[in-house]
Amino acid sequence: MGHRPLGVVTRGTTNPNRLRRVDNWIVETCGDALRAAADPLVVDLGYGATPVTAVELRARLAAGVRADVRVVGLEIDPLRVAAAQPAAAPPGLVFARGGFELAGLRPALVRAFNVLRQYDESEVADAWRTVTERLAPGGLLVEGTCDELGRLGSWVLLDATGPRTLTLAAKLTTLERPAQLAERLPKALIHRNVPGERIHDLVRALNDAWQAAAGYAPFGPRERWTRTVAAVKDAGWPVLHRPRRWRHGELTVPWPAVTPT
Repeated sequence: MGHRPLGVVTRGTTNPNRLRRVDNWIVETCGDALRAAADPLVVDLGYGATPVTAVELRARLAAGVRADVRVVGLEIDPLRVAAAQPAAAPPGLVFARGGFELAGLRPALVRAFNVLRQYDESEVADAWRTVTERLAPGGLLVEGTCDELGRLGSWVLLDATGPRTLTLAAKLTTLERPAQLAERLPKALIHRNVPGERIHDLVRALNDAWQAAAGYAPFGPRERWTRTVAAVKDAGWPVLHRPRRWRHGELTVPWPAVTPT
């Protein structure tokens, strides 16, 4: 597309369904923005060594938001772009070379997962700004990280004005304690899980509430998590969304609640 890619090549590891949690959250939370977009263009930034998560993103958005959604998978490594071509299904799904400059595209939404983990924390704000300045009007960026199987994850929702929310998400049937989520915080926060930082306070509040809700464990991990999130909200944290979303193992708060000091 004639644009010099900005960024460095990621490790590229990925697995089928690794990003199912964030994809389902995007369908639910960002769906209205995509439906209203003049051009339903979505960029999967840094999809990795195989195109599977980009294929899944296209399928989930087409089924849950609008059938005419177009997904462009961008990778800096030209060998990965070439390897992904057999999975392309134009015009709904294509693969091209690109980085934070988005290959000159103006998407309505960008998903960038497990991309910034290898960067220094000091580089995060510039990366966010580089992407959000290239979004279509009203466009959104979802940037985050997860473990190899997608059981633990977190992500930041941003628009042209900056970060809006933080979401923590877990597969509840395998969650031992919410403190495990600290291992998969976004790059902007992962080094801030120390006393004196708000994200540390939030993780501790979640963990304490989870322990206090142990009596609900016989009713299943969803009930225990829902009680946990409700307790955190009752304690004064500005938890967003309704229990219907909490039951998916999610907790979302406004970014100002966890902004690094």
